Amino acid sequence: MNLQHSKLDATSLIGQLVLYSVLAAVLVVFANWPVYHQLGPDQALIKLSIVHEPQFVLACRQRTPEELAKLPPNMRAPMDCPRERAPLVAEVDVDGKLVLRQEAQPSGLAHDGRATLYHRLVTTAGPHDIVVRLRDRAGTDDFNIRGATSVNLRPAQSLVIDFEAARGAITFR
Repeated sequence: MNLQHSKLDATSLIGQLVLYSVLAAVLVVFANWPVYHQLGPDQALIKLSIVHEPQFVLACRQRTPEELAKLPPNMRAPMDCPRERAPLVAEVDVDGKLVLRQEAQPSGLAHDGRATLYHRLVTTAGPHDIVVRLRDRAGTDDFNIRGATSVNLRPAQSLVIDFEAARGAITFR
């Protein structure tokens, strides 16, 4: 009986080895084939990736003594400051042509958080003039933040456009 049991163990081990070898070969083949290219041989990528807290829609105002008297004692803050922020609007020009206009609402139930913009633009490799405009305040059509650069994009290169709040400037990396 032990001899028969060892034959079964050897047969099952060989079967498992063959099965695992076939599965490993399939994984190796499909991990390397078909070859995928994110961009064509003469294309480059421009990524707009901005997270920013726009300005408040309304400014704080002083409450009158009558308004304060109507409020419960624990809610009598002398200043009334609405939390809602303006939408963030971005425009991107490449070589003098408007290629992107995107608007993002601030996050949060009261629209009082950060606005997030992300967009990928596939373009041809080579020299480009890029202009980015942002508007982070309400009540105007003017863009209050601007940035521009001239770049020579190599094939498969990725240029990231970001906003640094500490500097108040658009960056190109």
